[in-house]
Amino acid sequence: MQTASPTTASTCVLRPRPEAGSVDTGRVDLEAAILQLLAERKPGATICPSEVARAQSDDWRPLMEPVREAARSLVKKGLLQITQRGSVVDPASAKGPIRLRLK
Repeated sequence: MQTASPTTASTCVLRPRPEAGSVDTGRVDLEAAILQLLAERKPGATICPSEVARAQSDDWRPLMEPVREAARSLVKKGLLQITQRGSVVDPASAKGPIRLRLK
């Protein structure tokens, strides 16, 4: 019988449970939050990713990159556009402040 060596054995990585009041981005459906906020706006209106993060938690700063990731996912699904200075930009190359708009 073969035993697993340290290099072939699978490893289990446990995430610590969030403390009360902390942000667990794995539980937040950020894509739905983006779409909901945009649905509440006039057609063609944009939102800032920070609006989505702030709507989720008082401790919103850790959510900024997950919100941007969710926005990129919605772009890939054909539901959203990411803009800078009013022009649609490629999500992979966007640097700095962005806005989100329904497609």
